[in-house]
Amino acid sequence: MQFLSIQIGLSFWIGFQGIQMKRTLFAVFVLSSFFTGITDAQNINKGLKQITPELLAQHINYLASDSMKGRNTPSPELDRAAGYIAGEFAFLGIEKVNGSYFQEIPMYTRNLDPGNCLLKITMGQEGKTFRLKDDYIPFEMTADTLVKSSLVFAGYGITAPEHGYDDYAGMDVRGKIVLVMKHEPGEKDSTSCFDGINDSRYSLLTTKVENAMKHGAIGMLVVTDPLNHLILAPQGYPWPGLSSFLPQDNLPVEMSREEGDIPVVQVGEAVIACLLGSVDSLKHIQRRIDGAYSPCSFSLDQSICELGTGLTVHSLVAKNVIGYLEGRDTELKKEYVVVGGHYDHVGFMKNHKEGEDYIFNGADDNASGTAGVLAVARAFAAMGRKPERSLVFILFAGEEKGLYGSKYYCQKPLFPLEKTVVMLNLDMISRNGRDTLQIDGLKQNPDLAALMLKGADSFKMKSIAGKEDLFKRSDHYNFYKKGISAVDITSGLHGDYHTVRDNPASVDPLKAATISRLTFEIAWRTANAKIYFRTEINKNNQ
Repeated sequence: MQFLSIQIGLSFWIGFQGIQMKRTLFAVFVLSSFFTGITDAQNINKGLKQITPELLAQHINYLASDSMKGRNTPSPELDRAAGYIAGEFAFLGIEKVNGSYFQEIPMYTRNLDPGNCLLKITMGQEGKTFRLKDDYIPFEMTADTLVKSSLVFAGYGITAPEHGYDDYAGMDVRGKIVLVMKHEPGEKDSTSCFDGINDSRYSLLTTKVENAMKHGAIGMLVVTDPLNHLILAPQGYPWPGLSSFLPQDNLPVEMSREEGDIPVVQVGEAVIACLLGSVDSLKHIQRRIDGAYSPCSFSLDQSICELGTGLTVHSLVAKNVIGYLEGRDTELKKEYVVVGGHYDHVGFMKNHKEGEDYIFNGADDNASGTAGVLAVARAFAAMGRKPERSLVFILFAGEEKGLYGSKYYCQKPLFPLEKTVVMLNLDMISRNGRDTLQIDGLKQNPDLAALMLKGADSFKMKSIAGKEDLFKRSDHYNFYKKGISAVDITSGLHGDYHTVRDNPASVDPLKAATISRLTFEIAWRTANAKIYFRTEINKNNQ
């Protein structure tokens, strides 16, 4: 055995405080626990033997073959991969959920309707209608709507209470359109409270849009901050209808959006000049903000802005693949340990030279993690004695689009989230040194972290630190936001990430098998543990 020893089996059964027994009964209980520990050790070894490099290579080679064309979400190839995964679950005897291995995710593409786009600004008595593409371009998250109101300049559009900074402080933007700059204060300042020269989450456009909506804004104009960037031309999203070079299916794929979305466009120099007089005026304002890390927001009271973005929508469907293995304990089987990973990747290049490698196979990202989940499922299926809690195996679609599959599952769970105790996510497990392991989320999950680090040590794997922002970049994060202890188990990023070089020849099946074996033992431990696992979100309530 590795770290799940007979001694752990003993302590597992007899280590609870508050149990008082007579000496004779206690001896009988210890003896019974000893033989249970032996049985469990033998049973777990039976499961571990199922996880081999050859098995991992078999799954990776199929899922990351050229015929799968990069498993884009959605695509016929992704559906074929879903069928392969479901077939493996059926072969192993992993149960369906509600009569199916599939959870359908409603998705759609949106294309810009240029005939229904409008940006008109009136300053005092003078109005000007701006030109789509030359003066403004909508972003992919824009709404299909038309709004009209006065404008408010809201700096960088940031509210960061931990830094004592709020562009909306003292400003009432309810029912108004806001004008904000890209990026964040002190973008080139290594001492900036906004993570130095690294982009913090406050620099993300999605964060700015969410913040504007939270403050009641009904639309957003975005400008490039001119002190740090020379190109001020509108960029927005590269809609195929605005370019003769882009394929007509170069469209953003999204899940159904929330009600109340707002139109969001990037504007260029002509709009800046109309609103502020000149680019130099905007530079002056930006200099004031960056110099003191203090907002400089104001209302453009004489302005009236009409902002409209028209869209055409086409509905699509992608699938999460879900299997279930019921636990053996009468009560604990109503609680769940989730082992998951995403099975999609980013597809292929439609425009390429003859003979050029154009397929993003996604062997490590994330055929390897998918293979790992299937291997763990095989190990549990082979065991004569099931764990006390139930196991749920989920392969997510749409991770590369924005964690869509796990987001949808957490919105529409097939098993109660309040009864889900742990989520173990496998994402890229077959690269870098054989003895290294990266676990994203150790800080956020103190109880699970102790178990993970002990397991890594028993497998003679060195735990290496990942960047903090990586914790939010895979499917475990949606579970964590629901208060579930969740970590990402990975071998880390590498130079072939999201390139055509991430192909089956580049992976290490032995490493993938080792990490899968570790994940299996961690899943077994958590499925049998008599404790509940705290997170940074819920630990203060325990």
